[in-house]
Amino acid sequence: MSTEQPENDPFRKPQQPGGPPPHSQGPSGQEPSGPPPPPGHGSPYGNPPPPPGGGGYGGSGYGTEGQGGGGSPYDNPYGGAAGATDPLAGMPPLASRGKRLLARIIDALLIGIPIGIITALVEGGYSYDNGYDGYTYWPQLAYTVVYLVYEGLMLTSSGQTVGKKLMHIRVAMLQNGAVPAGSAGWLRAAVYQIPPLVPCIGSLFWLVNVLFCTWDKPYQQCLHDKTVRTVVVAAD
Repeated sequence: MSTEQPENDPFRKPQQPGGPPPHSQGPSGQEPSGPPPPPGHGSPYGNPPPPPGGGGYGGSGYGTEGQGGGGSPYDNPYGGAAGATDPLAGMPPLASRGKRLLARIIDALLIGIPIGIITALVEGGYSYDNGYDGYTYWPQLAYTVVYLVYEGLMLTSSGQTVGKKLMHIRVAMLQNGAVPAGSAGWLRAAVYQIPPLVPCIGSLFWLVNVLFCTWDKPYQQCLHDKTVRTVVVAAD
């Protein structure tokens, strides 16, 4: 006669510690269809915990384009982690408009003064009565080309021009805080520099571009920022 107790015996003793786990069944008497969730990860339907550290806005610094941002809450273009209530959460403070303006003035003087001196030496002085002819237009063209190359090289290497370094601000990719390396930095510089060369409408576009940050929310972007999805923030 067998002494083994049936599984449905209410007087059956519980399994001793260290033995095999009891056989679990679903509500219909069938085994579960999938493995149990791993311990320590909370609900299988919840979001996994964020990785420690990381670069970009959520970590200890910012890297080059395509790097950093592992711990950033800004994993989607134009920010917005799921459920985030503050679109600026995890980012450094936005650069003030005053510092951005002063940085532009410094850079403009840095490029404009040498171009002006060279123009005066070559042409023997300035003339303002010839309109858009070769005599008065080539200094503007030279200024634009030099400024474009200067800004493109500086932004793609560090996110800062000389003016931005002095004002302690920098340009960063909004998605992850990285330096706008490659085409992003060059396109940003081109959108700022090239339109003023177009007669009539160029000056109007430039004015709207630089003033756009005064009413743009929440990132205070100019049009050249929106073109490549960058933002200007405070730097250490």
